[in-house]
Amino acid sequence: MNPRKTKVLMVCLGNICRSPLAEGILKSMVDPGLIEVDSAGTAGYHIGNPPDERSLAIARQFGIDISEQRCRQVRQIDLRNFDLIYAMDEANLAHLLEMARSNEERTKVRLLLEEVSPGPRDVPDPYYGGTSGFEKVYHLIHEACEAISRKLSDQDNQL
Repeated sequence: MNPRKTKVLMVCLGNICRSPLAEGILKSMVDPGLIEVDSAGTAGYHIGNPPDERSLAIARQFGIDISEQRCRQVRQIDLRNFDLIYAMDEANLAHLLEMARSNEERTKVRLLLEEVSPGPRDVPDPYYGGTSGFEKVYHLIHEACEAISRKLSDQDNQL
């Protein structure tokens, strides 16, 4: 009998910069037979488009291919279907919590960087900045994904 996969959703505003990176980074760290990772945006600006070229480039620089990803908007059903939902910042966290219809759904939603630091911290949106912003964001997300990966691999699944 196969155990049920743990499903993790990464969420930012447009699903072209931060959440595609988070999806790709976490996927590179976990067993795809046990952990399913996806990403989405709270806004529908870029539905169907690939990630931003700068996200593609920084992921490639670190050996991760996110070129097959396509942007999508988070849906109500995602709050039911995913076990963990990570928002990249407070604004997207608030949006997701507003979408939640139950306490069970609300408890699934958290800030990504809370996995590595006490208190809320936002992953800055690098969209309007230069390449160095994307590298900084990559490292912030990578550190958080390492922590999530460790938790997911624990026998007790302490999430």
